[in-house]
This record gives sequence, structure tokens and C-alpha cells, in this order.
Amino acid sequence: MPHPKKIALACALALAATTVLAQGHVIKDIRLEGISRTEAGTVFSHLPIRVGDTYSPELGAESLRSLYASGMFQDVQLDMDGNVLVVRVQERPTVANIHTTGISEFDAKGVEKSLRDVGLAEGFIFDRAVLDRAVQELRRQYLSRGRYSADVKVTVTPVERNRVRINIDVDEGPAAKIQQIRFVGNKVYDDGDLRDEMQLGTPNWFSWYTKRDQYSREKLTADLEAIRALYNNNGYLDFKIDSTQVSVSPDKSEIFVTINIDEGKKYTIKDIRLTGDMLGLEPEFEDLVDIKPGSVYNASEVNGLAKKFTDRLSALGYAFARAIPNPVVDPENPDEVSVVYTIDPGRRVYVRKVNITGNTRTQDEVIRREVRQYEASWFDSDKVAVSRDRIDRLGFFETVTAEPEPVPGSPDEVDLAVNVKERPTGNISIGAGYSTSEGIVLSGGFSQNNVFGTGNSLSLEVNTSKSSRTYAASFTQPYITTSGISQSFEIYDRKLDLDELEITDDVKYETYGAGVTYGVPITENDQIFLGGKFEMTDVTVGSGAPRRYVDYVNDYGKKPKSIAATIGWSRDTRDNILAPTRGRYQRLFGEISLPVLDLKYYRATYQFQQFVPVTKSITFAFNTELGYGDGYAGKQYPFFKNFYGGGIGSVRGYDTSS
Repeated sequence: MPHPKKIALACALALAATTVLAQGHVIKDIRLEGISRTEAGTVFSHLPIRVGDTYSPELGAESLRSLYASGMFQDVQLDMDGNVLVVRVQERPTVANIHTTGISEFDAKGVEKSLRDVGLAEGFIFDRAVLDRAVQELRRQYLSRGRYSADVKVTVTPVERNRVRINIDVDEGPAAKIQQIRFVGNKVYDDGDLRDEMQLGTPNWFSWYTKRDQYSREKLTADLEAIRALYNNNGYLDFKIDSTQVSVSPDKSEIFVTINIDEGKKYTIKDIRLTGDMLGLEPEFEDLVDIKPGSVYNASEVNGLAKKFTDRLSALGYAFARAIPNPVVDPENPDEVSVVYTIDPGRRVYVRKVNITGNTRTQDEVIRREVRQYEASWFDSDKVAVSRDRIDRLGFFETVTAEPEPVPGSPDEVDLAVNVKERPTGNISIGAGYSTSEGIVLSGGFSQNNVFGTGNSLSLEVNTSKSSRTYAASFTQPYITTSGISQSFEIYDRKLDLDELEITDDVKYETYGAGVTYGVPITENDQIFLGGKFEMTDVTVGSGAPRRYVDYVNDYGKKPKSIAATIGWSRDTRDNILAPTRGRYQRLFGEISLPVLDLKYYRATYQFQQFVPVTKSITFAFNTELGYGDGYAGKQYPFFKNFYGGGIGSVRGYDTSS
């Protein structure tokens, strides 16, 4: 938009100019001159004069003021040609393109989006003032990242058709390094203890990777909160940060941070008191209290107890319940505080609608069928949490949120806003490798866990090496009924050469099979599986094969067949199937061949996985697999059903199937 002073000056000139225009004349027509890009209707919408009006200097000044204020014109003139008002304008140029170079500290696309948000993008009307403000903000962002020597240069070049090309060239320069972090006023914790709570730090042997020594205003703010939490969680209720000074060396290469604090005194808890409207749940609320009198005041525990209170109320439909803790110093013993919780349940609310947003690929129904908070029922935070976890567990989304939103004009209703951010769910893999046990290994595969946004999964796999070969395909529909019964099909061709694996001499086999499995949910986290499969195994034994393999072929033939029934159970509490960070997965699976074809055997497998978060980016994963199999009715257990360990995906450091 033009600067107000410029508009005022233009209008002042207009007042002087209008004295030469015919005053008191009735305007018979209005003619526009100088527009090439702007629609005539747009100009008229900003022009207060209409055909039939009597011209006056005041009306002329108002017209100029309105046209300048539109931001579309850099010059406007009014003239009279008889009884025709002539409006001459000079349009502001538009932006042909914006080109940025030298930006690595920030995402270049993010910078372009920020420019668009403030009105600078291809096709927009160019405003130099907006560009100057955007450049100043970019410089401030560099300063907040410790890039004190960053230089931002802007070039605006006029091009054809009244357009401009904008080039933003950045020389970021080296980031200033933090040389010292000093604390003033700390007695309980020394400087080293407090620095351990911070993301920022002074240079060390690993800072080239962690970049801890690069100053960031956002990181410093987070570090100050971490220090505050350290004190508040260890009894220092009155702790405060008096001031923070950040100074830069003359050559802008070093930063010195000084943090002035007031520790205050240490408090213990005298008692916990509950006030307010507890809806008759006083005994239940008292049972939730896990803070003991005499313990050191801990802000995290105090706030955690408040959350327990609100969670209990929100599970009963009070979506906006509050429990406000207020530490009150005991006047008789100033080292103790009573924590008084004021409970306010608010209004009990129904869920009017469940609104799903952010799913650019996944169909609404795929998400909605995982929601356990139903419309037209009382709001229940426990069901909302289960819904959020179930949607997250699909593995289709980077983030999942589910929050109640008030309905304007309806205090007894809320909408549940479910927002997701899609993640890539397809994978194509092609690989090649070499190992001493398997020789050259070639592999390829395709998997899509969300086919066309339906939630169905498809997988194709090809692996081949000197000792083995696999062709496999599977397709799963997680919902063939509204109750959540799943259906999976698989077909496969697996070949294994036991001689090449050095398991035994002159024996190899190839198994062809197809099967179907149905999964039936019995709880939110538990499923049972029922299925069946048909297999035929082509066994080849040479002259050097051990006797037991030869006898097996003599008893069952070179192509034994089987029909097997399968049954299983699984429990899955992982937060995400593809990249879990917490939770547990258990799977028990049994298989028994029916006594209708050649083979009679049974086998069972059990898998246990535990995921334990250590930090936000590190998770410990534990995996255990057990298996057992045998024949029945006097029949041998098929050697091609044996369990083998070793190799990648099993026991690293050992040869495959060794």
C-alpha cells in the first residue's frame, strides 16, 4: 500500500489542481486512460464519482485519495474534457519473478512462501515498501541465528510489459560461535550444571556436527525455560530470570551470553487441597493425588496432577474442564506451601461433528473408521486419545491431532477437529550386494500401504542370489466389514539351495504356495487370525545328499503337497506401525497341516517387540522370536519347514541360515 504521507501529498496537489477543472459541471461521462492490466470495473469500484454527479474539488480529492489507497497505481491525474471526466493512471508494475541465491540457513521454498504471504510473488503488484520490510525481516532472522555478518542485497530490474524482476542475493557469512555462557546469581547449581540443561553451548570436538555453539534466539528461549524447569521442579517456586545479555565481538565472530537469575528459596509441600465443583467425585479425585506432604515442590508433578483432574472430567464430557493449581505459602512456616487446586468442569458437551482435514490423498472413510469418538454422543477424552492413536498407527501420516472446537452459538456442543499430515506410503526398492555365503544378491520390491488412498496394502517382492530366490505378492484389505475384519491374500514361490548355504550337501527345494488370512478384532489392541493355505514343494536330492533327505523323498515323493489351517493372535500397542517410538507388539501364530494330503505337521511361532523412547530422536528396540515344529501321526516334520537363524534381519554377524 502507498505510504499515507504520499497519499496526503497527492491529494493536496489534487486540491490545487482541481481549481483549474470546471467546477459545478455535471459529469456526463467518465473516461479511463492508462490502464492495460487493471479491469475498468476495478477502477470504477474505487472511484467515488459517478456519471451525473456535480464535480467539486472535494470530490476530486476524495477520488484521488481512494485510487492511491487501492495500491494499484503509482500516479493518478484527473482532468475534464468538456463534461467528460478523464482519469489518467499509471499502473504499478507487477512482479515477473523472484529469484533468491545464497540462502542455506533457511529453506528457500519457505522463504518464498513467506514473501508470498506478505504480498511478494509472481503476478502480484510490486510495492517497494513491502519488499523493504521483507528484507529487513530476513536480516533480523539471520541475526536471530547468529549470522551477524550476513549481507542481503536486493536488485529490482524493470522488464517488459510493466513488470519487475526481483533478485535477492544473500552472503550468509560465517555463523558467530558462542565463546562463553555465564550465569550470575546462581548458588544452588554451578555454571556447569546449568549449561548441561541447555541446547546451546561453547565449542567442543563434536560441535561441528551438533552446532551447539551456533547462537539461536529460539534455542536460547527454550534453554531459559529448561533452566526455569530445573529450579521449579526442585523446590524453587520463586525462581526468576532477571535479564539476559547477548554481546558480540567487534569482528562479529564470537558471542558471549550472560544470564542473571534470582534463585529464590526452596519450598516443600505441606498439603494438597481441592476446591471448586468436583461433581460429587471428591473421593475419586483424592485417590488421584500422588503428591506426598513433606516432598519437595515439583512444578511438573503439580501440573501433572492438574492434568489428571482435567482428564478425568473430560472423559465424562467436560471437554474444557480446568484445574488450576495455586501454591500458597504457609504463614506459620514460610518454607512450606499448600497447593490449592480450583476445579472448574465447565459445561458438559456433545460432539456435533467429526471434521477431518489435511488428508490430501487418504480417503475420509479410511480415517473416520478409526475414530472411536462418535458424533451425537458425549465428548470423551479417552475415546479421542484412542482415536488419535489408531489413526497414527495406520502409518499413513507424519502427524495426527484431534482436538475439540467450540461450536459458535451452541455452548453444549463441540466439533472434533482431526487434522493429519500425509506421509509417503509407497516404496520401490532395487538393490544389489555380495556376501561370501550367498554370492551376488539382487533384490527388488514394491510396496504401497495405502493403495489409491483406500487403506489397502499391496506388496511385490523379488530376491535372488546363489543360494535362494523369492517371488512373492500380497494384498490386504483391513476392512472388509464395518466391524473391522481384515482379509489378506498371498502367493509366493521360494527356492532354497541348502548346499550353497552349506547346511547340507546336494539338496534344494522350491515351494509354491497361496493362502488367505482373516483378522478379527476382539479389543482395541488385540486381533485373532484365521486362515488357510495350500503349498507344493518340489524337492531335489542329488547323489551326495544325506540319507535322511533321500528317505524323506522316498516316503513323501518329490512334490509333497499340504493344506494347512492357521490361527493366530496379536496385540499391538505401538504408536506407529512403520516407525514406532513406543509401545509393544506380540504375535503368536500356529499352523497345522490337515490330514488330507501328503504332509502332517504343526508349527508355532512367537514374536515379541518392545520400543522404549530414550530421547525425542532415539528409541531402543527389543525383538525376540521363538519357533517350534514337529510331525504328528507318526509322520516326519518336513525339513523345508525348519527354522534357521543368522544373517541380516535375524542374527547379524552370522552367515545366512547358519
